[in-house]
Amino acid sequence: MNRDFSYAGSPARIVFGEGKRKTVADWIGKAGCSRALVISTPHQKADGEALAREIGPLACGVFAGAAMHTPIEVTEAALKVVSETNADCVVSLGGGSTTGLGKAIAYRTDLLQIVVPTTYAGSEVTPILGQTQAGRKTTVRHEKILPEIVIYDPLLTHGLPVGMSVTSGLNAMAHAVEGLYAQDRNPISSLMAVEGLRAFARSLPEIVREPNGAEARSEALYGAWLCGTVLGAVGMALHHKICHTLGGSFDTPHAETHAVMLPHTAAFNAAAAADVLAPLTEIFKGSIGGGLWNFASAIGAPLSLRDFGLTEADLDKAASIAVQNPYWNPRPIDRASIRQLLQDAWEGNRPAD
Repeated sequence: MNRDFSYAGSPARIVFGEGKRKTVADWIGKAGCSRALVISTPHQKADGEALAREIGPLACGVFAGAAMHTPIEVTEAALKVVSETNADCVVSLGGGSTTGLGKAIAYRTDLLQIVVPTTYAGSEVTPILGQTQAGRKTTVRHEKILPEIVIYDPLLTHGLPVGMSVTSGLNAMAHAVEGLYAQDRNPISSLMAVEGLRAFARSLPEIVREPNGAEARSEALYGAWLCGTVLGAVGMALHHKICHTLGGSFDTPHAETHAVMLPHTAAFNAAAAADVLAPLTEIFKGSIGGGLWNFASAIGAPLSLRDFGLTEADLDKAASIAVQNPYWNPRPIDRASIRQLLQDAWEGNRPAD
């Protein structure tokens, strides 16, 4: 088979295993840092403060203001704390919102990042930052954005509610699905994508049945690392463009939006990328879009954009925004087809086989 591709491995240090959160201080020291600012969301403030106590004298403070979609004004507030505390690195504890804030700080300051994920977002292993300003979400890719050290401790995900586990997992799965048909895909990213999707196909139903099952929690976090690494290695396409549009312009919940849209965007590209998406039909036991919809439905994922408060008039606006400066996609896009795709996702329809 004639192959044509370019591949560059991620330079990030990955530390994986139960109890590894206790090594955060060690990694701060190994990185040559001594003033770590711990960041979290307001909801996880107590967890952030507990982690700062564990880090001890290497921690210089806690900023618990991270928010979904990384608003510019939150980043500016965090930068003031970085300056006031003389921080020389950031430790991001949490999911995509906290990781996003750490990336936004690093992009502007080049501070070293250590991420301790508590969800399955996968964004901790990408050099991609999505940030929101004036109702629009834009993305930037830069080497300074990629966290240097990621510490995966499956024990930190045992308390993640089942519903959040499901949507967070589907969010990560979307990275892998788009990675399979990315314009710049390569054999390694495709292998990781399929392995990550298999890990979630096995683990998410088990988490729904037994939320504290250690093996399933570990496998889901393993899948998050794989799927996130895929997104970090290749470009994004229609799915992420639509989700960025909905999140940035209508403030829809991040992971839930990915969960709803994934079957529909996969179905949209199914014929144009049938060969590379073929593994999905075996993993999810059905057509590409229908199989993903069945899987999402079976594990209790949200299925309708309408549940997020969007109106049909909002869909008109979203379709117009989504076709502006579009990402590359294997199937050409136009406003009418995107508007219909959004209508089906709004109604919660199962994609046709």
